[in-house]
Amino acid sequence: MMKVIVQSVNFKADKSLVEFIQKKVSQMEKYYDKIVGAEVFLKVQRTREKENKEIEVKLAVPGNDFLVGKQCKTFEEGVVLSVDSLKRQLVKKKEKASAR
Repeated sequence: MMKVIVQSVNFKADKSLVEFIQKKVSQMEKYYDKIVGAEVFLKVQRTREKENKEIEVKLAVPGNDFLVGKQCKTFEEGVVLSVDSLKRQLVKKKEKASAR
């Protein structure tokens, strides 16, 4: 199982959020089995906007890393959008690799 590290900047992420993130990010192994690990950074931007939650997901893959950042109203929404975006990138990478 891949290692998922969750880092929250300037606040303490609650246990349920961390577990949600780990579960979602771990599912990416189904799409690409060479993922070494993942780092998820959570930040709350000090703005008047409702979409002040910043999420960055970095996947460590041999050869190159994948990085996706999103800004949303909730961390959960941002994680779901980030994971979807990363899935598309991983599927593309896998297709390219198998086309060779």
